[in-house]
Amino acid sequence: MWRLRRKATAPSLGRASELERASEHELITLARGASGAAIQEIMRRNNRRLFRTARSILGSDWEAEEVVQDAYVKAFRALETFREQAQLGTWLTRIVIHEAQGRLRSRREHVPLSELDDRTMGEIIQFPGGVGTIIDPERQTALTEIRSLLEEAIDALPKPFREVFVLRQVEGLSVEETAQVLSLAPETVKTRLHRARIRLQQTLQDQLAPALKDTFPFEGERCRRLTGAVLRRLGRSGPS
Repeated sequence: MWRLRRKATAPSLGRASELERASEHELITLARGASGAAIQEIMRRNNRRLFRTARSILGSDWEAEEVVQDAYVKAFRALETFREQAQLGTWLTRIVIHEAQGRLRSRREHVPLSELDDRTMGEIIQFPGGVGTIIDPERQTALTEIRSLLEEAIDALPKPFREVFVLRQVEGLSVEETAQVLSLAPETVKTRLHRARIRLQQTLQDQLAPALKDTFPFEGERCRRLTGAVLRRLGRSGPS
């Protein structure tokens, strides 16, 4: 296994497993020496965090991917300026936040439907169902599971709360229309809807909490696609 030597040329890459065990400082030194493999390993370690950060700001998978890619390119081109006073992941996260906020500011407030492209339309998920929405298999599976949990939780509501919730939230009736249908005062409708939401939140919290760590996954083909795009833009190549 190679060892990093001070004031020496960055060591050549051995096996991929050696890079996986490399320290952050070793990876940074190799990346500064134009090692595509080291860049790839740095990205592998940070992809999910950076994607989730960008997505939390932008609310869009494809925009988050673009922002993360741009942030990586800027970061690796400026890697010599990184003083290692903080963790590399922290530095990268700050760059992603800056890029995402810039993207957010550049958005137009209103985009005509005719100007939405296929990628943008693919981000529109009609819940609980819809026609013409583009949903990838992973998202469709997750959507089905979430729908099932919601249906069970709604069914478990006391009947007075369930009636109001379904009419207001599922069917989309107004407070006045719901009150008229159920022969209730509008204030009663508002109160029951509020209580129904609280009960649903309590019911779903324990069921969904274990899955929160796996939300907005950034693995497999998506991870490889982003990594490959960044390496190409930097004119580098990683291990096959």
